[in-house]
Amino acid sequence: MKNQKEMYVDGFVLVIPKKNLAAYRKDAQLGARLWMKHGALDYKECMADDIKPKGISFTFPKMAKTKGNEIVFFSYIAYKSRTHRDQVNKKVMSDPAMNDPKQKNRSMPFDMKRFAYGGFKVFVGV
Repeated sequence: MKNQKEMYVDGFVLVIPKKNLAAYRKDAQLGARLWMKHGALDYKECMADDIKPKGISFTFPKMAKTKGNEIVFFSYIAYKSRTHRDQVNKKVMSDPAMNDPKQKNRSMPFDMKRFAYGGFKVFVGV
């Protein structure tokens, strides 16, 4: 990825019930296809794995207040800039796949009240 000083990242933290992992994977695969198709530089959906690292007391599961049947995801999409992010998101939202009635009339595989999102300027990058 070039010119990382000007990169922009949308970051997400969400909690997925284990019973909904297959549905979430399907949604995430569609998201990856669409965002990359419309110009995102990178798209990652990362499932918590090392949830009790030694010496760390405030973990993602603790922050997200997960229950035993839930898994935390940290996800991100990278762009050239905030302007580029806005352009890509506009294209994604107008893509026919996003406007499929099956997409609009379905329930989310996670609780939107426990979904965190933010847009971030890259502060340090390699």
